[in-house]
Amino acid sequence: MEYYSGVSPPRNPSQLSWAGNLILAYQSFGVVYGDLCTSPLYVFPNTFIGKLHKQHHDEEAVFGVFSLIFWTLTLIPLLKYLLVLLNAHDNGQGGTFALYSLLCRHAKLSLLPNQQAADEELSSYKSDPSTDTATSSHFKRIFEKHKRLRTVLLLLVLSAAAMVIGNGVLTPAISVLSSMSGLQATEKISTDGELLLLACVILVGLFAFQHSGTHRVAFMFAPIVIIWLISILFIGFYNIIHWNPKIIYAISPLYIIKFFRVTGQDGWISLGGVFLSVTGTEAMFSNLGHFTSVSIRLAFAFLVYPCLVVQYMGQAAFLSKNLGSIPNSFYSSVPDPVFWPVFVIATLAAIVGSQAVITATFSIIKQCHALGCFPRVKVVHTSKHGHMYIPEINWILMILTLAITIGFRDTTLIGNAYGLACMMVMFITTFLMALVIVVVWGKSCFLAALFLGTLWIIEGAYLSAALMKLPQGGWVSLVLAFIFMTAMYVWHYGSRRKYSFDLHNKVSLKWLLGLGPSLGIVRVPGIGLVYSELATGVPAIFSHFVTNIPAFHKVVVFVCVKSVPVPHVLPEERFLVGRVCPKPYRMYRCIVRYGYKDIQREDGDFENQLIQSIAEFIQMEAGDLQSSASESQSYDGRMAVLSSHKTILSNSILTVSEVEEYDETGRQSSKSMTLQSLRSVYEEEYQQGGQVRRRRVRFGLTQQASRGMEGSVREELMDLIGAKEAGVAYVMGHSYVKARKSSSWLKKQTIDIGYSFLRKNCRGPAVAFNIPHISLIEVGLVYYV
Repeated sequence: MEYYSGVSPPRNPSQLSWAGNLILAYQSFGVVYGDLCTSPLYVFPNTFIGKLHKQHHDEEAVFGVFSLIFWTLTLIPLLKYLLVLLNAHDNGQGGTFALYSLLCRHAKLSLLPNQQAADEELSSYKSDPSTDTATSSHFKRIFEKHKRLRTVLLLLVLSAAAMVIGNGVLTPAISVLSSMSGLQATEKISTDGELLLLACVILVGLFAFQHSGTHRVAFMFAPIVIIWLISILFIGFYNIIHWNPKIIYAISPLYIIKFFRVTGQDGWISLGGVFLSVTGTEAMFSNLGHFTSVSIRLAFAFLVYPCLVVQYMGQAAFLSKNLGSIPNSFYSSVPDPVFWPVFVIATLAAIVGSQAVITATFSIIKQCHALGCFPRVKVVHTSKHGHMYIPEINWILMILTLAITIGFRDTTLIGNAYGLACMMVMFITTFLMALVIVVVWGKSCFLAALFLGTLWIIEGAYLSAALMKLPQGGWVSLVLAFIFMTAMYVWHYGSRRKYSFDLHNKVSLKWLLGLGPSLGIVRVPGIGLVYSELATGVPAIFSHFVTNIPAFHKVVVFVCVKSVPVPHVLPEERFLVGRVCPKPYRMYRCIVRYGYKDIQREDGDFENQLIQSIAEFIQMEAGDLQSSASESQSYDGRMAVLSSHKTILSNSILTVSEVEEYDETGRQSSKSMTLQSLRSVYEEEYQQGGQVRRRRVRFGLTQQASRGMEGSVREELMDLIGAKEAGVAYVMGHSYVKARKSSSWLKKQTIDIGYSFLRKNCRGPAVAFNIPHISLIEVGLVYYV
């Protein structure tokens, strides 16, 4: 799972001072550990259920359960994550997608359709030196040779993502219900209905608050969790000293052996409840991009781990002398004088933990979309630090969470589903990490097998216990994961088939050159931005447009906005610009590259950056001594990395100025209605007095660059500037995707029903790219895939 902090991720974590790491460690409490630290609310009640509670209800069983909890906390969060996984990162990013991204780049496992060799030249593509060995090369050849293995790997990553989305439903339900159960311990609420109503009110408020952006109150998250940890630490110490100091001996693993010898299969089934003590651990790895490995280790090792161990130890000491209090073990173990303060802070901590998981769900969905595996949704960035809000997903999560809460009304049943979902994510992460050890790190297969085998034996025990509880609520996590998994894979499959159709039906460059510079039509003033997923070639929608409407813009730019398997693409490497046809055609290609964690078009100045990048390309091409020699070569393929950011800082050939135009209110501008409709989206209009004040960005050639410039280059640049002044139009395909008549029944159901349903009910590409409706031209096209 991935969470967001209220600070920007460190640029160079290795050079961060100890003071900086301490500050990040403090901030991590409210972002990373909210879910993990609230587990004491429900671990023991979920462990002592069924036959274990009826037949092995004694002090020895309590001691054995605590020993299991202690070693689970030690082996999984402390050893697996802190010592191993935090060392595996993708340019400072962690999580399942980071491991998959590393594998995709080092072994070319990516199934993204429009990848290019130029993407491998990105500075963040391979930050580490090559560590290829005979073993790693063998694994790479196997994966690269068999596409089915790459598909299976993607399905594993998507299943982990689907489980994380399912946790976005289950975590708020179990956390809020468990924190509210304290009211039953005090008999302030006598019926389950009253408790359920109060929990639902809090859940509705939690989801309704998402749209305002949690960064505004995020500064309160860390103090809440720290106060909660200190509270449970002192309560744990009190219970150990007051009830049973001998509980400290249960740290010995001998108590685990004794526990299983007595309880047998009943003790094995109880492992599903024990595992709830480490739910939320995945956040330590997933949040590596927002903190540092040092800060994560400091926070867990020096506060979170000891506080949780002491709390579980104290709770076990209390239960060993009060066996009848197991159903509400945490609140029953809280001394009466501090009950209400602890209840309030427990409720706040549960809300903080739930909030972090909801934000993680938004983030994982955005990353799935970047991989082409999730339908387009509206992503609202509520702060510059990466906080986001997805309205559709938020309300779906709320409805599902309320349904789970009302339907089960029992934290034990919800805990069975929650534990299974978290266990599946950890199980898949362990497998991906083993592949990283061999493929990326270049270590021996023996070391990877030792890591995988050891952890899979431990995690397999918990997973088998969780699977045995499928009839008692565990099926919910599988159903939720199946629904989200099916939607993601259907979207991925349909998108790949659609791209394949585009690739096989793209316009021949020979046909385009045969039309001549005028394309056989009237070239009207303005810029036409033709959006397509193709990184090479001319899309079919362009030929479909010009054959039906005999007019097109004087300057044509084929725009491809795509994701690459890196977390972030530097702004100066974002634009890849080239020429599609000879200079008189005024046709260019611009590939805009984003990482899977980048905010697309975050600066709101896409048009201006695009124009400056094309202008820089024209100048660079003119200065290339070999340009005339390469003129006869293939035009569609010569690309250059250019950035408007770099252009502004250097000697730019364009001057950028803001001008203001005034129109009387209610009076039409002197521009024609056509040009008004093609007006740049970045013009700002606002009322002042009785006039409409319009701010526009205008380009011009610098005098210094104009003096020594060839006439053809100056003419091309002036055409570009003039076209920008005339207006910009966006041309996009409005496609209808259908399966061929010869397709199998399953493919027809997938494309004609599943994929079509998702396309009709998701955001259109124009909304995803923030394209103004007034400047949009849609070209209808039927895809038979």
